[in-house]
Amino acid sequence: MEWTSLNDLRESYLKFFESKNCLRHKSYPLVPQNDNSLLLIVAGMAPLKPYFTGQEVPPRTRMTTCQKCIRTGDIENVGKTARHGTYFEMLGNFSFGDYFKDEAIAWAWEYVTEVLKLPKDRLYISVYEDDDEAEKIWHEKVGVPMDHIFRMGKEDNFWEAGTDGPCGPCSEIYFDRGEEYGCGKPDCTVGCDCDRYMEFWNLVFTQFERHEDGTYTPLKQKNIDTGMGLERLAALMQGVDSIFDVDTVKAIRDKVCEIAGCEYGKEYKKDVSIRVITDHIRSVTFLASDGVLPSNEGRGYVMRRLLRRAVRHGKLLGINGMFLKDIVKTVVDCNKCEYNELEEKYDYIVKVLTTEEKNFNATIDRGMKILDDYIQEMNASGKTVLDGESCFKLSDTYGFPIDLTREILEEKGLSVDEDGYNVCMDKQRETARTARGGSKYMGADETVFHHMDKTFSTTFTGYETLDGESEIKYLATDDELIENAGVGSEVYMVCGETPFYAESGGQVGDKGVISTASGKGEVLDVQKVVAGKFAHKVKITEGALSVGQKVRLQVDKKNRDDIMRNHSAAHLLQAALREVLGDHVHQAGQLVDAERVRFDFSHFSAMTDEEKLRVESLVNANILKGLDVEVKEMPIKEAEKLGAMALFGEKYGETVRVVTMGDGEQIASREFCGGTHVDNTSRIGLFKIISEASVASGVRRIEGVTGRGVLKIVAEHSEKIKKAAAILKTANPFELVKRCAAVMQEVKDLEKERDELQSSINSMRSKTILESTVDVNGVKVATAMLSNIKPDSLKKMAEDIRSRFDEVVVVIAGVSGDKANLVAAAGKEAVSKGAHCGKIVGRVAAVTGGKGGGKPDCAMAGVGDRFKIDEALAQVNDIVSEFVK
Repeated sequence: MEWTSLNDLRESYLKFFESKNCLRHKSYPLVPQNDNSLLLIVAGMAPLKPYFTGQEVPPRTRMTTCQKCIRTGDIENVGKTARHGTYFEMLGNFSFGDYFKDEAIAWAWEYVTEVLKLPKDRLYISVYEDDDEAEKIWHEKVGVPMDHIFRMGKEDNFWEAGTDGPCGPCSEIYFDRGEEYGCGKPDCTVGCDCDRYMEFWNLVFTQFERHEDGTYTPLKQKNIDTGMGLERLAALMQGVDSIFDVDTVKAIRDKVCEIAGCEYGKEYKKDVSIRVITDHIRSVTFLASDGVLPSNEGRGYVMRRLLRRAVRHGKLLGINGMFLKDIVKTVVDCNKCEYNELEEKYDYIVKVLTTEEKNFNATIDRGMKILDDYIQEMNASGKTVLDGESCFKLSDTYGFPIDLTREILEEKGLSVDEDGYNVCMDKQRETARTARGGSKYMGADETVFHHMDKTFSTTFTGYETLDGESEIKYLATDDELIENAGVGSEVYMVCGETPFYAESGGQVGDKGVISTASGKGEVLDVQKVVAGKFAHKVKITEGALSVGQKVRLQVDKKNRDDIMRNHSAAHLLQAALREVLGDHVHQAGQLVDAERVRFDFSHFSAMTDEEKLRVESLVNANILKGLDVEVKEMPIKEAEKLGAMALFGEKYGETVRVVTMGDGEQIASREFCGGTHVDNTSRIGLFKIISEASVASGVRRIEGVTGRGVLKIVAEHSEKIKKAAAILKTANPFELVKRCAAVMQEVKDLEKERDELQSSINSMRSKTILESTVDVNGVKVATAMLSNIKPDSLKKMAEDIRSRFDEVVVVIAGVSGDKANLVAAAGKEAVSKGAHCGKIVGRVAAVTGGKGGGKPDCAMAGVGDRFKIDEALAQVNDIVSEFVK
């Protein structure tokens, strides 16, 4: 066997299975699609679940992939050992009712012995203890000696995903790394816990259906699902002991060491931090490239957790300042040969990671101080467990993930109250669970549409026409398939062909009407459901509908036109945002309906008025140019060469639809898109931004209108201007700005007069108050109750008295409307003699049932019962005498 780079291993594997007529598919995004059971893709077969479950028909019955995966179940061990990691790539070859054990086993052996050239005498096989068929194939057809084949029990060699559903036996391939890796025990062999026999490829034969009563029956369609960790294979082929020594991972590790100024392998604690940063920077780079943004829930929380762990371990290594961006370049360089999107989105990835790193750096020192205080308190009181409420506060307020707190405490021989923390987190967790929803076998939500023929799909004709005929193939309620439905009911209707657009890519479904010989209905919405079917939500307005009837489908043209204007404007908007704000801008979400366009995009600060004006002007300039809109279907590689923009995390087939606005040097936008559009930008009319705001960390939202929506806004604004002009008694609306300026000046002049008058009144009030002072142990004490005075004026008056008389203590009650407040102020000499306004006003307020406090020279308090103010003020002298001796 020869040393082989990780990237060459990936290519050799995929090419080998291509030669076996397997469709080679690029890795799916890390974000699962239509799978509520997973936050992130954790295995090579995960994105292919719809093909295994029969929800969808696969593009080919044989496939091969190298799938990006992230698992965080052992995150606490990442760094502590050289085995654990969160990001990895999974090589797989799959059969959906096509080849089975004979081919899967033979091809696996052919690849490892003839392509990788692994010595046959060092390869060992495990099979399920009852799988005679697999053992026979390995021994009689492939030629593996019986002493190299081991039967194992259900725990090791049988795969099942729950109490029911498809399942089956497994067969694993092991490599004997040599005696030097063994435990030395005489019975050391395959299955031993030591490092000698390394399992590197698992073949799963899905051939049974498990039932809830624990019985098994054979499946009609048998499947193959294999998985082999690319990094583990590379470690084997490169003769190294750890994934951190594999060439592409080692390059990242070495970059970390370069930045930290340390050497790997010299000190365990530093090695832990080096491994944490090396692993986590791979994960967060790929997460960012697939559109995940750091947040406090779901997959965003996973990303934030990984990124903040990396930053903290950078600090442990003595790295000062921002450093993640310097490592990202190495991650991209090592992986761009297969994942070209890393290079294309490099600026965006760096922006996402550095923004989060900067935010964390701004809070980590403060949080560390809080945690240090907690630790000191624990040491002083002899406690060894930090309470759950404090852990939650660190997480919720200071951005410290619980594992970070746990890790820091463990380093000091302390621990956290996990149960108490979980109680505090219950609300957030419940919210996250609700958002993800429930799921059935392999994450497939069971709906009424799963009971329809999976090979039946709907053909969309709405690009060319808004009127069509078809046959009603299915009618359904939320719970069951039905044969007919009468007037007043709302049902789902599925046909073979439809001009109605089903909600997709942020564009809402069409509205319109349908009719048969026996009834009519209003189409309220259209959704894509299982295996390419379009479900029309229909409210029956006349007669009845029946399965098998011919049906006429008519899209509401006015509604569709409004939607198309907004959708086309969304494309121009994204292009304008990238031009004004930078290439880091990518679509993060979209809703296009007849009323407006709502466009979410990646950006890390609020847009200025100037930026919004520039974006709006660019969009309108391209509208007024009257650019032709061209729509073409083409191979995805051709579209990528043209520079067409794709959506983060979207699953595309081999052929894509590309929408181009403009031609030659005047191309304003080119995007992958399955939506409907105007044929010329001039048909959009005009575009107007109506709002811009934040919707999440690093995500902004613009809402805008086009066409008739702009006309509506113009009419509304005109009416408001007329009304404002009438209120301000301006005959000419064009003089409104001038009139507003004049009115504001009048208001300012009146406010100035009011303030001067109030100052004179307060001065007189102060004089009156001072005339009533009494001597209390050598200081002058005065009290008063004033009506119709606001708290700020009350405070200013007290401060004025304090500043003019050093030996005075004044307590004033002020009533304004239904509220009353107390203020106490003391001059320098009075304070030096013991007066403390914070304590005095608190005591006085307590008489009324209120409370408050503050500094020695000035403090305020709220009044409880206003009718007890006189009683409270009567006690001021006695209270002051307790402080001034």
